[in-house]
Amino acid sequence: MEFIRGIHNINDKHSGCVLTIGNFDGVHLGHKALLLKLCKAGKKLNLPVTVIIFEPQTFELLSKNRIPARLTCLREKLKYLSECNIDKILCIRFNYQFSQMPANVFIFDLLVNKLQVKYLLVGSDFKFGVGGKGDVCLLKKASKKYGFKVVVFNTLHKDKYRISSTVIRKMLAKDNLILAEYLLGHSFTISGKVIHGNKLGHMLGFPTANISLYGRILPIQGVYAVEVQGVTIKPILGIANIGIRPSIKDCNYLLEVHLFDININIYGKYIDVSIKYKIRDEKQFTSLETLKNQITKDVLIARNFFNLGCNISNNGI
Repeated sequence: MEFIRGIHNINDKHSGCVLTIGNFDGVHLGHKALLLKLCKAGKKLNLPVTVIIFEPQTFELLSKNRIPARLTCLREKLKYLSECNIDKILCIRFNYQFSQMPANVFIFDLLVNKLQVKYLLVGSDFKFGVGGKGDVCLLKKASKKYGFKVVVFNTLHKDKYRISSTVIRKMLAKDNLILAEYLLGHSFTISGKVIHGNKLGHMLGFPTANISLYGRILPIQGVYAVEVQGVTIKPILGIANIGIRPSIKDCNYLLEVHLFDININIYGKYIDVSIKYKIRDEKQFTSLETLKNQITKDVLIARNFFNLGCNISNNGI
């Protein structure tokens, strides 16, 4: 899969493609069904499959109120998209200047002139151009003029639930991890590079691998039983705290993971932390001793969830 960062990096070899456009936050089952349809079109037309995404995501710039949480950072999104047999991903920097591009300019300059799109697959509610004035109707008119095909992909439902990033965010915010995973098609997962922390976990007897969440807004917060990939061939089970750690004066936004039954140095590694079960919300403790007692209880709950028994180890990372 080729990653193209920015419109200025499009060249002649990227001309001629089947294409879709969107935020693809979470790369959920609806996205995967759309991408499967696009890949079939690419194979039939013998053209590369191209996906346009935006960074930051469009709603992060355009939202007038509180910015919605993200299901995936760019690194996570690219990982999921790479599993969908995509040939090329064009990542466009979504800033104020780009948001003011007229819809007709977007069509002619980007889709027709630069990418020479032959087949365009978009959702029924797809909007583009300044003020969201561009829509499917405008694309279909342009397709007749410039000679490309527009196909509309309707939103999918699983049972009674609409499969959308918005619905999944709401399910996660309500701690409905099972339904969120059902609609995503995979566990909600947070990825990042393990950094050094303040070593409080070591002092309490529960050393942690820390991932900075600076600049990210997640739909969940609290203490969770988790599954960690990227350390060994097989996933490692553990417990994680996601949030600002209200009992500690240092209120950096972190994901802290205590790994069960393993002693290994993973500083600097990128790991994937899959959220499996919520144990409790974050809360403030009056002393480190009460915090340690609560962590002990949390670890027992997580170990029982994974059927690991009640042995609590103090292994390091």
